[in-house]
Amino acid sequence: MKQNGPLAVVAAAMLWGTAGAAGTLGMAGAGTEVSTVSLAAARLVIGGLVLALAAAPSVGRLVASSGRAQAGWLVLAAIAVAAYQLAFFAAVSRTGVAIGTVVAIGSGPVFTGLLAWLFDGVRPTARWSAATAAAVAGSAVLIAGGGGQAGRQVVPGILFALAGGLLYAFYAVVAARVIGAGAPSGAVMGVLFGGGGLIMVPVLLWSDTGWLHTSAGLGTAVYLGCATTALACFLYGRGLRATPVATAATLTLAEPAVASLLGVIVLGERLGLVSIGGLVLLGVSLVVVALPARAAGPRPAVRAESTV
Repeated sequence: MKQNGPLAVVAAAMLWGTAGAAGTLGMAGAGTEVSTVSLAAARLVIGGLVLALAAAPSVGRLVASSGRAQAGWLVLAAIAVAAYQLAFFAAVSRTGVAIGTVVAIGSGPVFTGLLAWLFDGVRPTARWSAATAAAVAGSAVLIAGGGGQAGRQVVPGILFALAGGLLYAFYAVVAARVIGAGAPSGAVMGVLFGGGGLIMVPVLLWSDTGWLHTSAGLGTAVYLGCATTALACFLYGRGLRATPVATAATLTLAEPAVASLLGVIVLGERLGLVSIGGLVLLGVSLVVVALPARAAGPRPAVRAESTV
């Protein structure tokens, strides 16, 4: 089970990495311009609903058995799930996709390691620190090496991206602590993403939803919601059962690697030598993070005595 934890996290990251290509192809088929905020809202609403329904009995038990403190943390984490979507797209609209993605996704593992240290006293290991630094650098080289133009509001955009990385780290750490305390991972993800989906319903209704009236647009939304949100988050939750949350956050950096490879294979994009070098560096770093540690004794991924 413990050896399968990193594999589940990487599988989740690979599904997340298909979102860009799927969205691009689907929107091209829809034949209409689609707001990224509308697309993100539809993805989270559908994915959150599927997750909540799939784990409905255990979701109900988790909600009923949660104490006031744990319920408060779960509510805050659900808000963070929804806020992450808005912060991320606010970032990329100001900085461009390359810079916004690098800062948001790249800062996530760093913030996660720091929050896990702050909340649980799990001090980052030297190997994790070195591999994470290399993985972040590889992600930056991979994405930035592909070019892209930043908008005029670079500084506010970077701040939004950093906020997105912090929000992701927060809900990941909360999820890991609740799962580590014995809650079913499916129930935890159902509560977080189901709650986040509810929060995003007004955003979806406020946005232009005309693209959902086309078969290509609706099919894209269903795929993004069911595969890249519901299934991916289910796998990520399973991975958190046996993988330290800081390690899991670093392994999710496989997402930009998969996205870049699909861009080349499916969308006909090209990777320069710099980007290829970043891809190799990222791949080696993820392997180093995923390798079992030579720990002196067994230690749970998250402390079971957590009061969250």
